[in-house]
Amino acid sequence: MNIEELRDFCLQKKGITEEFPFNETTLVFKVMGKMFLLVALDRWETGQQEINMKCDPEKAIQLREEFPDDIYVGPYMNKKHWNTVKVNTVLPDKKIKHFINHSYELVVAKLTKKQKEELKNLD
Repeated sequence: MNIEELRDFCLQKKGITEEFPFNETTLVFKVMGKMFLLVALDRWETGQQEINMKCDPEKAIQLREEFPDDIYVGPYMNKKHWNTVKVNTVLPDKKIKHFINHSYELVVAKLTKKQKEELKNLD
């Protein structure tokens, strides 16, 4: 998966914005203003193709144990709720997309009723 495919996959979801709130190289995807995926573009370009995503706490531990070389706690992220996932390694794109969907759905589930209604009504 290249960065354009990753970006297109994220942007096809409802209520998505892409921003650079931390610096000019950390691309953040948000749903209704809440982060669900981050990617360090400078690192991506140098071959460290990783994304940070929200994950159910129990599932996060399970995935880190199952794929210790490709899924781990990322720097500066809450280790209970976020995983760093290597892209373009042993994990197929289909699995990466599943993880992205999981992250998106976790964030949507925590939105307020008003935000969920707004999201539902978006085209």
